[in-house]
Amino acid sequence: MTTQIVVPALGESVTEATIAKWFKQVGDAVAADEPLVELETDKVTVEVNAPSAGTLSEIAAAVGVTVEVGALLGAIDASGAPAKVAAPAPAAATPAATPAAVKGDHPPAPSAQKMIAENKLDAASIAGSGKDGRITKGDVISALERPVPAAPAPTPVPTVRAEDPREERVKMTRLRKRIAERLKAAQNTAAMLTTFNEVDMTALLALRNQYKEGFEKKHGVKLGFMSFFVKACVTALKEWPAVNGEIDGDDVVYKNYYDIGVAVGTPNGLVVPVVRDADKLSFAGVEKTIGGYGKKARDGKLTIEEMTGGTFTISNGGVYGSLMSTPILNPPQSAILGMHKTQLRPMVMPDGRIEARPMMYLAVSYDHRIIDGREAVSFLVRVKECIEDPQRILLDM
Repeated sequence: MTTQIVVPALGESVTEATIAKWFKQVGDAVAADEPLVELETDKVTVEVNAPSAGTLSEIAAAVGVTVEVGALLGAIDASGAPAKVAAPAPAAATPAATPAAVKGDHPPAPSAQKMIAENKLDAASIAGSGKDGRITKGDVISALERPVPAAPAPTPVPTVRAEDPREERVKMTRLRKRIAERLKAAQNTAAMLTTFNEVDMTALLALRNQYKEGFEKKHGVKLGFMSFFVKACVTALKEWPAVNGEIDGDDVVYKNYYDIGVAVGTPNGLVVPVVRDADKLSFAGVEKTIGGYGKKARDGKLTIEEMTGGTFTISNGGVYGSLMSTPILNPPQSAILGMHKTQLRPMVMPDGRIEARPMMYLAVSYDHRIIDGREAVSFLVRVKECIEDPQRILLDM
């Protein structure tokens, strides 16, 4: 009995994938639900498991081939039938070089043949006017009288730097190509602008140090900065709904829910899992969700559903040491917050004293087509106020 292995449904708006890796070779024994092949889409990497136990009898799509949903990947034979591997696509046939054929069914006249040989002509290029297309002496004379076309000027060969053996050429993954396309589309489509501010992290650091041990003991998860920033953004988004909206044709869609995307860097590229209904989650709920996404991202286990439908995104370049940057929008969203490295800087206090304070630069990139400068700046100021005085988040002030 043979069981087919097909490309499964890949999620919303994803219709094709590329074969990234086969975990088994033809003839290998496989167990039911054992991972067989890894598919790479423009959003996530998906493993296809064996639908039944048996022997991998056929690989119908080799590594590097693009396949659509429902396409045949291979087959499993429970009876141990002979196996076959998908052969690579045959190269296009190249016509073999053959001697030039003489026109007509008859050779040139003897006198014509002599002139052809003496002048080293190609009989196939001479039109015969004799019976049955035979080439005559007159045909050869006419051919000799025709002007010889000038040889085309050689095409200049562009100067190309010799390939350096220290270089490595690697084909872009579908995920990397999709990231490039989306980010470039954001630049080409949106009227993107960035506004900056800085936030004093003193109060937040003190609050975190005060409660981090008790928080972890009670909730089983560490108290990080991201939960505070997610909650601060939700507070600010409620006051400035355009920042949480998007453009759909000629309409502006205001979203009265808060699905916050959290950008996560992985070896394969940037992914943005979404914290659903962040306004309804506790600080512990936000931290657990982000922590779970981080592990899934490192293991390549994020699903398309977990990365679809965010209304606003937070990107933390500070974990890599970035002091300041201008984040790019995550379409179709209209704004993104960029967090950066916390660094001690000399600050002038209200009473004139100079103190070393832990400061972080914040940046909000936004689509000026839907968000005015007043809204973007006011949104960022509200985030700053919530971080510098975290009690505001708890008191909804």
